[in-house]
Parts: sequence; C-alpha cells; structure tokens
Amino acid sequence: MLMSEINFNIIVSQVNIHILNINRLLKDIKSKVLANFIYLDNKEIIITTNKAIATSDLNIIKKYIKELNNINLNNIMSS
Repeated sequence: MLMSEINFNIIVSQVNIHILNINRLLKDIKSKVLANFIYLDNKEIIITTNKAIATSDLNIIKKYIKELNNINLNNIMSS
C-alpha cells in the first residue's frame, strides 16, 4: 500500500502490535495465513506472509490498515 509520510510513521511506530493484530484478525476468519514482517520501503508498506494469500485475507489486512487511528484514508492507494 502506498502511504503518505504521516501514515507511514504511524505504522512504523508500532510495527509489532500491527503484526499481532493482523494475525489475530486472520485467525478469526480461520485463515492459515500469518503476517511475518512489515517492510518499509520509501512510502510503501509491504506486509509479508507465510504463504500466498487469498482475496479475503488481503481484504482483512487492508481493512485493518485503513481503520487505524489517525490514518488519512485519502493518502492510501492499493497496489
């Protein structure tokens, strides 16, 4: 996902918490996918997983990111 610098910093400040929350949400839908790492590259956030993800898994991750407090939704673009 492409992000503004402000959104980028919000994610960076609590990477471990975000990984835990994403994995909890994926577990709630009985997905076998786990988020492993969040990589930060320029203004992109890349979330790696243990296996290829289905659309439903991707939607859970996107929804989580978009619902974070203080995230400006106008500055998020799906890639």
